[in-house]
Amino acid sequence: MDAAIGVFEEWLVPGWEGGTFSAKDARFLRNRKGEATVRLRGTAAPCDQRRANMSLTTFSFPTPTRFGAGALQELPSHLVRLRIRRPLVVTDAGVAGTDAFRALASVLGEAGRDRDWFAFTGVHPNPIEDDVRQPAEIIRKAGCDGVIAIGGGSPLDAGKAARLLAKRPGFDFTKFYSEPADWTELIPLVAIPTTAGTGSEVGRSSVITLDATKRKAVIFHPELLAKLVILDPVLTMGLPPKLTAATGADALTHCIESYTCPQFHPMCDGIALEGIRLIVEALPRAVKNGADLDARGRMLVAAAMGAVAFQKDLGVVHSMAHPLSTLCGMHHGLANALCLVAGMNFCARRKSGLYRQVGLACGLDIVSCTEGEADCKTVGFVTQFLAGVGMNTKLRDHGVKPELLDALVGQAVDDPCHKTNAVPVTAEDFRALYLEVL
Repeated sequence: MDAAIGVFEEWLVPGWEGGTFSAKDARFLRNRKGEATVRLRGTAAPCDQRRANMSLTTFSFPTPTRFGAGALQELPSHLVRLRIRRPLVVTDAGVAGTDAFRALASVLGEAGRDRDWFAFTGVHPNPIEDDVRQPAEIIRKAGCDGVIAIGGGSPLDAGKAARLLAKRPGFDFTKFYSEPADWTELIPLVAIPTTAGTGSEVGRSSVITLDATKRKAVIFHPELLAKLVILDPVLTMGLPPKLTAATGADALTHCIESYTCPQFHPMCDGIALEGIRLIVEALPRAVKNGADLDARGRMLVAAAMGAVAFQKDLGVVHSMAHPLSTLCGMHHGLANALCLVAGMNFCARRKSGLYRQVGLACGLDIVSCTEGEADCKTVGFVTQFLAGVGMNTKLRDHGVKPELLDALVGQAVDDPCHKTNAVPVTAEDFRALYLEVL
């Protein structure tokens, strides 16, 4: 079965009060006269607030994607087309010991390792700067002309960002936005996910914990986009049930938070809702039977759709999850899963009717319900759904200590995701939410 999907374009644009925004960050601000103003691609113009959701934006799906069982076998012909002759494979130690990696090595030619193709297998579960620097150094020393990133979101993010330092060795990522550089003509990237969660394969950003700040930073640029994505469900069949559930919960969170984000992007909205429908149908099957190729394939597509959808933006759950990974080393998907219900309840109490369409996508009969009832039934369904795949524990069950609360709240407040949440979130709100899930 063949399918092609992609993501929406975003462009870095000048900010309203200086600095740099991406198109997803463009929103209605107020000028000095108090008029509602759109800041997009450096252009400010007064507008009618009642039409605030109809701002100028750009839609496109530029990521070529090959989907289907056995798609990996086509890689050599794609490398020829992309003029990649000496690729660097970027992954982590866990993936390096799997059948998926062995399948890739077989396709590339095992005898050619360290001669025709090279490998960096040291990416951490939550990537740090060294996970970008070291492969970049291999690229330069070995003369690699392309990157093949295989694995979950961490190897994919590291592989994307390594190309930046291969072009500009020693670049300071803390100045990525304050001192923009020319990132055109990066060596091409082929992204091959072996999990169905982050959707990093279709994204144009990398999330890296910076040495200087000890915090996760989003490195965003259109040039980070992969030249080819291979979605081969065979490569995900060895994923253990718990990791299948955690990554699937990540994809579900992407779809729900992007749909409820108030930014205008109806194409993302439709993709998010269909992603939810696919996940609700396929994730329990994939957790129960890892060899269910149909369920694995649907989850791969749904994960990519979730990442397409969150080009629109995310919300409070991700702002809670990011510090849990940075400070506690928690798997990102698990962190999202443990915070999702609390985040949904928080938003529903402040914006009634927010989750009706989400519930309908889940297959619930809530058309005739009041807004409050629809929210309640939807959140109740998500609660039971997560419990059904084993994602109903507390943070303390995973080693999170109460004494970390202040640090978690501080980082959550600084995280940009909640700025596009369906409702505003304060520091005290974050504290209450963490206590609820602790």
